[in-house]
Amino acid sequence: MPKMKKELPNKKAIARSKEKKKEHPTEKEQLHPRNRHRARYEFKLLKISLPELAPFVKLNIHQDESIDFADPAAVKMLNRALLKQYYHILNWDIPEGYLCPPIPGRADYIHHIADLLGTSNFGTIPQGSAIRCLDLGIGANCVYPIIGVREYGWSFVGSDIDAVALESANRIIAENPVLTGKVECRLQPNAKVFFKGIIQADEYFDLSICNPPFHASAEAAEQATLRKLSNLQHQEVTEVVKNFGGQNQELWCEGGEETFVREMVRQSKQFATSCFWFSSLISKQSHLKYVYEALTKAGAVEVKTIPMGQGNKTSRVVAWTFLTKDQQAAWKTLRWGAKSAVVDKDDW
Repeated sequence: MPKMKKELPNKKAIARSKEKKKEHPTEKEQLHPRNRHRARYEFKLLKISLPELAPFVKLNIHQDESIDFADPAAVKMLNRALLKQYYHILNWDIPEGYLCPPIPGRADYIHHIADLLGTSNFGTIPQGSAIRCLDLGIGANCVYPIIGVREYGWSFVGSDIDAVALESANRIIAENPVLTGKVECRLQPNAKVFFKGIIQADEYFDLSICNPPFHASAEAAEQATLRKLSNLQHQEVTEVVKNFGGQNQELWCEGGEETFVREMVRQSKQFATSCFWFSSLISKQSHLKYVYEALTKAGAVEVKTIPMGQGNKTSRVVAWTFLTKDQQAAWKTLRWGAKSAVVDKDDW
C-alpha cells in the first residue's frame, strides 16, 4: 500500500485568514479629546482634498486603505493632505532629508499645553494673537505653529540653529495666508544656547514648547531607525531609509534628550519672568528623575507633568514656571485679561 502524504495546512489559506479585514476602534482614545486625528485616517476624504496622495494609498493586509509608512514620499504626502484638510494649509513642503513629523502627536502637545494655560486662567484657554508661544526648534516643517495658529489663534516665534530649516519654514509661512503675520522665525547662531538672543528685552511669551533631539549619538539614531523600519516591514532592515526624515541636529545631540532638557532648564532661569510656562517633551520615563533634579536646582516654583500617548508609544510633557503666585496673578490680568502685549515688571 502506498504511503499517504500527510496533508499540510495551505500556507496561502492561512495567510488569507490573517488578512481578513481587521476591526478597529472608532477612536484613538489615548489622543487628546480635541485632537482632530482621534479617528482613523479617512483616506477617501484625504484623496479628495489632495489628489496627489491617491497613488500612495493601497489596501494593506487587513484590506484597509493605508500608505506604506516606510516610504518617505508617502509619509510626506500624507502630511500634506492632513495639513490641507484639517488646518487649511494649501502649500506645504520640506527639503529632502528633513524631519517630517507625525501630525497627531504634534497636535496632542499643542492641545495639552493649551489645557495647561487654561488651568492657569480659571479654566478658560487664552486664545488669540496676543497669546505668544516660543517654539524652540521650529524645524523645516513649521508644524507646531501651524496647529497652534489654526486651533487657538496664537502667534509664534520659532527659533532654529539651521538656516536651511528656517528658510523652509519661512516659505511655508509666506505661501499660506492663514500664517502670514502670525509666525516669525529667528536664527539661533549658537547651538548650545536656547533663549539668549531669541527672547528680546521686554518681550514676553505665555509659553515655550520644545521637541528635543532624543538620541545621544548618530549611531544610536541610526539603530533606532533600523528597528522602526524592521517593525514596519515585518522583516529585518539593514539599510537606513528615514521614513520621517531628520537631520542630525533634529535626531541627536551630545548627551541626548536628558542632557538637552537639563541644560534648557538651567538656561530658562535667566528668563524667569519672560515666559509663564516653559515646557518640553520627554520621551523616556527614566529621564524624568534628572529633569526634576534640574528643576529643583533652578528653583522652579511649579512643575507639571502631562502624560501623552500615541499608539503603543507613551511620552509626556514637563512644564515649569518660575513665577510666584502674585506674579502669575499679575500676568493673568495684564496679558490674558486686558490682552496687553506689554507687561510692566514694576507691577510684579
